[in-house]
Amino acid sequence: MKLPTEEIPVLATEARSSDDVRVVSNTCMRQNSEPSSGLVLIVDDERINQQILARLLSKKGYQTVLASDGMEALQYIEELPIDIVLLDIVMPVLDGSETLRRLRKKRSEVVLPVIMVTGDGDKQQVVRALNDGANDFITKPIDPDVTIARLEMQMKLRSLQSALFESEQRYALASQGANDGLWDWELITNEVYFSPRWKQMLGIDEALVLDSSDDWLGRTHLEDRARIQRELECHLLGEIPHFEAELRMLHCDGSYRWMLCRGLAVRDKNGKATRIAGSLTDITEGKVADSLTGLPNRLLFRDRLQGTIDRVGLLDEKKYAVLYLDLDNFKLVNDSLGHAAGDQLLVLLAKRLESCVCACESIVARIGGDEFAILLESVKAQCEAEKVAQRVTEAILTPFTLGDGREVFTSASIGISYVSDRNASADDLLREADTAMYEAKQHGKSHFEVFDPTMHESARARLDLECELRRSIDRDELYLCYQPIVEMASGALIGFEALARWNHPRLGQVSPEQFIPIAEDTGLIGVIGSKLLRMACRQMETWKASEKFAAELSVNFNLSAKQMSQNGLADDIRDSLSESSLSPDCLRVEITESAIMENLHEGVELLCDLRESGIRVEIDDFGTGYSSLALLHKLPLDVLKIDRSFIRKMLTSTENIAIVRTILTLADSLNLDVIAEGIETEEQRGQLLEMGCELGQGYLFSKPLDCVQIEHLICQACTWKPQGQRCAGGPFGCNATCRFPTWNFS
Repeated sequence: MKLPTEEIPVLATEARSSDDVRVVSNTCMRQNSEPSSGLVLIVDDERINQQILARLLSKKGYQTVLASDGMEALQYIEELPIDIVLLDIVMPVLDGSETLRRLRKKRSEVVLPVIMVTGDGDKQQVVRALNDGANDFITKPIDPDVTIARLEMQMKLRSLQSALFESEQRYALASQGANDGLWDWELITNEVYFSPRWKQMLGIDEALVLDSSDDWLGRTHLEDRARIQRELECHLLGEIPHFEAELRMLHCDGSYRWMLCRGLAVRDKNGKATRIAGSLTDITEGKVADSLTGLPNRLLFRDRLQGTIDRVGLLDEKKYAVLYLDLDNFKLVNDSLGHAAGDQLLVLLAKRLESCVCACESIVARIGGDEFAILLESVKAQCEAEKVAQRVTEAILTPFTLGDGREVFTSASIGISYVSDRNASADDLLREADTAMYEAKQHGKSHFEVFDPTMHESARARLDLECELRRSIDRDELYLCYQPIVEMASGALIGFEALARWNHPRLGQVSPEQFIPIAEDTGLIGVIGSKLLRMACRQMETWKASEKFAAELSVNFNLSAKQMSQNGLADDIRDSLSESSLSPDCLRVEITESAIMENLHEGVELLCDLRESGIRVEIDDFGTGYSSLALLHKLPLDVLKIDRSFIRKMLTSTENIAIVRTILTLADSLNLDVIAEGIETEEQRGQLLEMGCELGQGYLFSKPLDCVQIEHLICQACTWKPQGQRCAGGPFGCNATCRFPTWNFS
C-alpha cells in the first residue's frame, strides 16, 4: 500500500469509503517547516481522537496513518514502514491489548515502539499492556506536551537501538569474517562472556555455560600460564598499552592449539581497569607448520612428543622412540647448486621420509635447516626403531632428482633415543636423540647411533672443553710446534710445518684432534687461526734474524675448511706477513683436498689470490679426497703432500705402493713438488727415494719441536744422518751418534 501523493486536509470531515487509506500528510504545512520525523500509526475507534492526535503530530513534522481498529492497524503495519504506534486500549472487534499481543509476535519493542492510550484510572490495563510489550502509555484527555515528549523519547530510543543493532550486526559480521572468538570480562564480578566462535575453536559445545576467567586461564598450557597472567596484569595496571600474547590452549580432543589473544581494558575516571574485552585467533597452522616442506615444525613435534610421554606410561606395552637426523654435507649442495636447489632437496626429502614410516603411528617434522625428526609412537622394542632408521638411511642414499633434471646424492646421520626411565620430558628425549646423531656424524656419517648415557658424559666433556678453549685464547695457552721438513737424500733442513698445540693449566697438553674440531664447529677457528698465523710469521722473522738461519727456509701453515668461507682471509694472511715484515716466499699455506672440494668456489678464488701475492700453496693429505684430475690440473698449486696413511702401509701393501707411485707421476706431469708425510722407518725413506720422492717429514727425522729446540737446531746447523753416522754438531752441541729411527732432541 503506497502513501497517497495528494494533499489531505488535517481536519477532514467528509465521509470516506472503507477502501480509503486514512493518511494525514504533512505536505500542507508551511514550506519552511521541519521535514518529516517519522510515520506514526494512530489506532483509535473514535474519529475525533484520531484527528486531534494527527493534528498535534503534524505540527511537529510527523506523518500519520489512521486506523479505526486492531485488524486495520495490523494490516497497515505489514504494508507500511511504520515507525511508532499510538494504540488505544479500548476498541471494539479487536481491542488494543490483543492487538499488542499479536503485534509483538512479529515486531519487538526495539523494532516497533508502541505507546498505549488509555482512559485515566485504567491502571490494571496499563500494567497488563506494559507486561505484554508496550513501551509507554499516555492518558486521556490528551496532554499535547506529554504526548509529544513521550513519543519523541521513544523515537530517540528506537533510533539509538536501531543504530546499536546495526553496529552489533557489523561487529558480528566483522568478527565472523575474521574467524575470531570474542571474550568480554567484567573484572568487578569476574564474569566472562565467551562467544560461540570462541567455544567452537576449542571444541566446546556452544550450549555449555562458561562465565568464569578460570574457563580461559584454566585451559592454558602450564608452561604459558604464568607468562600470560603476568602480561595480562601488566596491561590492567597500565604498564603496557594493550594485551597481546601467544599461548597454547587445551582443545576438547586433548591436543593443544596455538592461539593469539588480544585485549583492551576499559578504565574508570581514576584509571582503574573495570573491564577487558578482546579476541582469540587460532594461529596453530602458521605456528606449527614448516613453510617450506609443509611438515610439522619443532613446536608441534615437541608438543606431540610431550603428549605421548604424558599419555604412555613406562609400564605400558606400547613404547615410543625419536629419530633425529641431519643431512651430511648439505652446505655443499647450497654452495654449489644454490639455495633454491637446496630447498627442492629438502622438500623431496620430506616426502621420502613420510613414505618411510606409518603415518598413523608416527609424525615427521622439520626441526630446522636440514635437520628432521621422526616420532615413532608405537614400537615394542628398540630394534624396531633401528629398522626404521636403517630404512630411512637406505632411502636417502637413493639419488634425488631436482626440477632441472639434475641428480643429487646425499646421506644422513641419525640418532635414536628410545623411551626409558630417564626420559623426563620431550626436551630430554630430543636432546638424547640429537646427541646420538652427533655421535653418528663423528663416526663416519651415513649411519645411525642409539643413545646411551655415556654419550651425555662425552657431550658434557666436550662442552666443558669448548668453554676452556674460549678462555685459552685470552690466556695465551695456545702455541705452535714446528716439525722439520727435510731433503731425504742429504738430510738438509728446508722448512717446517707449524702445528697448533694447547697447554691447559689443569688438563695439560690437549690433543689437536680434540680441540681443532671444536674450534671449527663453534666458529672459533677463525680467531685461533689468525692468532697462530701471526705467531708463526713473527717467529719466522725472529729466526731469520739469526746468522745461522738459511734464507730459503719457510714455514707451512694449515688452513681449516671452515676458514675457507671466512671473509677477507687472504687479506688477513697478507696482513700477518706485513706486520712481521716477512717475505711472502717464506710462507706456504696447506689446504686439504677435501677442504677445497667442500668450498670449491671460495677455495679456487683464495688459492689464486694467494699465488698472486707470492705465497706458495700445498695440498695436504692428498689422495684421501675426491678431486678429479681435470680439476686438479686447473688449481693453482705448488706442492702435493702424500697422506701418511699411504706411507704407513706402503711396505705391506702393493696397492698403497701403486697409489704413491701414481701420485708421484701425476705431480711430475703437473710440475709439482711432493712431500711424503709420516715417514717413520729407514725402509720407507729408501723406497720413497727409489720412487723419486725427494722431500719428507716424519718421526724418522724429527718429532714436532718447540721454539727453543728449533733454535738449537738452527744454530747448530744440524742435518739428519742415518743410524751410525754423526750429527754435524748436533742440536745441543752433542756431536753424538744419532739414534735410529728418529732424531733425539729429548
